Amino acid sequence: MRIGQLARLRGKQRPALASFTALLSLAAFMTPLWAAEPDRASGLMLIAAVAAELVHSFRLRTFSLQRSAWASAGLTLLLAVVLLSTSWLAATALAIFVAAPFALDAARGAAAASRHAISGKPFVNDALAALANLAAVVVVLLIGRYALNWVVGIAAGVRLLTVTANITTGASYSEDDVDESVVADIGLDRPEIVETAARLQTAEQNRGPADRGWIAALIIVLFAIHVSRMGFDRSALGILSPLVAVIGDICVALALTFFVIVPLRLFTRRATRGLERIGWRRVLDAPARTGLAAWPSRAIRLWLEARMQFAIRLRSARYSLSSALGRGLQIGLPLTAVIVASVPIWGMSWYFDTENWAAGIWNSWAAARTDTWRAAMVRDVVASGLTTLDGRGFMVKPDNLTGTEPFSFVVIGDTGEGDASQQVLRDSLIRAAAADDVRFVVVSSDVVYPTGAMKDYESRFWLPFKGVTKPVYAIPGNHDWYDALEGFVATFFQRDAARVAMRARIAADGGVSSTTDGKIGQFIERAEFLRRQYGVPTGAQTASFFQLQTPSFALFAIDTGVLRGIDSEQMTWLRAALAASRGKMMMAVLGHPFFAGGHDVSRDDEEFTALRDLLRAHGVRIVMAGDTHDLEYYEEQVTGDQGPTTIHHWVNGGGGAYLSFGSALAWPSPPDLAQWAYYPNQRDVVDKIRTNTPWWKWPAWVWTDKFGAWPSSAEWLSAMFDYNVAPFFQSFVVVTVDPAGRRITLRPWGVNGPLTWKDFDRSPSVVPAGASLDDVVEWVVR
Repeated sequence: MRIGQLARLRGKQRPALASFTALLSLAAFMTPLWAAEPDRASGLMLIAAVAAELVHSFRLRTFSLQRSAWASAGLTLLLAVVLLSTSWLAATALAIFVAAPFALDAARGAAAASRHAISGKPFVNDALAALANLAAVVVVLLIGRYALNWVVGIAAGVRLLTVTANITTGASYSEDDVDESVVADIGLDRPEIVETAARLQTAEQNRGPADRGWIAALIIVLFAIHVSRMGFDRSALGILSPLVAVIGDICVALALTFFVIVPLRLFTRRATRGLERIGWRRVLDAPARTGLAAWPSRAIRLWLEARMQFAIRLRSARYSLSSALGRGLQIGLPLTAVIVASVPIWGMSWYFDTENWAAGIWNSWAAARTDTWRAAMVRDVVASGLTTLDGRGFMVKPDNLTGTEPFSFVVIGDTGEGDASQQVLRDSLIRAAAADDVRFVVVSSDVVYPTGAMKDYESRFWLPFKGVTKPVYAIPGNHDWYDALEGFVATFFQRDAARVAMRARIAADGGVSSTTDGKIGQFIERAEFLRRQYGVPTGAQTASFFQLQTPSFALFAIDTGVLRGIDSEQMTWLRAALAASRGKMMMAVLGHPFFAGGHDVSRDDEEFTALRDLLRAHGVRIVMAGDTHDLEYYEEQVTGDQGPTTIHHWVNGGGGAYLSFGSALAWPSPPDLAQWAYYPNQRDVVDKIRTNTPWWKWPAWVWTDKFGAWPSSAEWLSAMFDYNVAPFFQSFVVVTVDPAGRRITLRPWGVNGPLTWKDFDRSPSVVPAGASLDDVVEWVVR
């Protein structure tokens, strides 16, 4: 092809892909300014760039260019995975792994520049690319710990610019080119082979409608499977969640095809090319035979034609995006269907099941809107006269609570998974809540998984709580916000407050919502119906946060949303409520903990640290939170205006969700605080995992047990070892307030009743003097 023709070819087909990746690059550079989670946003844009690189690779003219494009796509995917996993990567590994794709690309560019220089070919572009990537490595390693969000944006932006350059400069075919190289690759000049190739290509073209038909049928079947598992309602969440799962299935199918199946098949084809030529010679040169003597030649011919058919499919996919999509689904979708059908038995549903990818989509959506929604709800509820934004606002008042004599309440977090891990705790919860001195129950985060949808409340809240007759209050976790808090509001708000709050949320979104006024009424009526049917007292709140006051005790339940933050309206209320409670014993229940897994998780989070400092400044000495799915205790020594004091922190998120084994399997040495305890203990967790882990999961278990799952974390792999069989380690806490003695006692319960000290791993001095390991655990705060 002449240079002019090649230039016209390039100019004709590349602008769309190159412009697309260039725009992604610009957006990635600015993610710290517009994205609530820059790492997630950048990772998703890199995934889109991987798709663009793969599309481009189909059209490249030589195998070496294709191989280079696949390598580049692999590096882009590696960076995307790193950015999407930043919250799970070990801190020491994060900067290294952000830099790794650039280091690999620098090495690749340097090697290419050296080869070209030795052979006398132009090498400047490769050398410059290697130097640019090396500079990116240096920048990431030097400042990665100090400006992580900007490093994430810059790393993604630079990578996307590299992708744009690769797409712009690679010599490629147009989709109108007719490629006859399938026969040429075999290397035999035989008319019978040409005739066979023509026949197979004609057959492929003729079967196109049939292929599209069964692909569509299989996608419909996958959608039906997801609907049957996830449920279906006419809300936007109910309609879109199964669709997101199907889109995830399609992505998995394409990834399996182009990252696993096709590379393996191409490698096998290259390794067996000599056998293929021998086979063709034998088939074409062998004398005609009949009967059993003909079967060997027939078998060889079937194998040869299958190879040729696969090659024709790949060549047709190289020049057309629609053909590539069709071939990718044709090859990968059947295997994906098997994975979809069998993934529950793998015990990895939270991270490896496309049905839960919808939750990740809603997480990104809700993260950017939570504070706006909550603030709008609060303003309108206050404006309606249902409460006030001062120190007396958003109050709940359980019956039979005078506060002048000892009373108790139950705090249980992260409850709503709806499976055996939640149901097994039910009898203990009912027994504890039925005690005469218990006045109410608080759910501290994630009432209903996976998306807080109203359709899931009956099986994941009302049924498991049936038998609890004391008032139930709640603060939402991140999962409850995924449906814009509609299910939570209908269930826990007063009727009028629920209607005002949901309308305010819709108005905050400019009226763009599938939730009509009629649906708001249906949600409220449904919640009231279920309240009557199951007898669980809810519907007393006016917001997603609240306070409870007695003459000597104050409880503050604080909604920290999706990203551990609170809006200005809630902050105004909290400051006033704390100021009005000075001199009382005070306890705060949050959606997210300040300490978890042995680490200070508020570090480097200015907004969350400001909340911790506010509580500390007002003398709140007990802080309890959900979100992390286990039970943990910490003592924090601080010095304030009144001198040295101890703040007691609990993680109380083991109320029904799959357990977070990160604490038990990878407790840091030393932890950030010297006094600590956690349940379940490492011995019991390891025994359960070893007993129930099948042979095909043992590599993952050895990776976790011996190497801490590095560069990821044991916490990230918890769901892989989530076995819904005994022994169970779910838990909650009973809190007893003694006004006369000015003390608060906290007792942890498990599935079989109160827990003992031997159930915990703990620091040496956390057990009270004189207590034995068989004693029931009691933490007393005076």
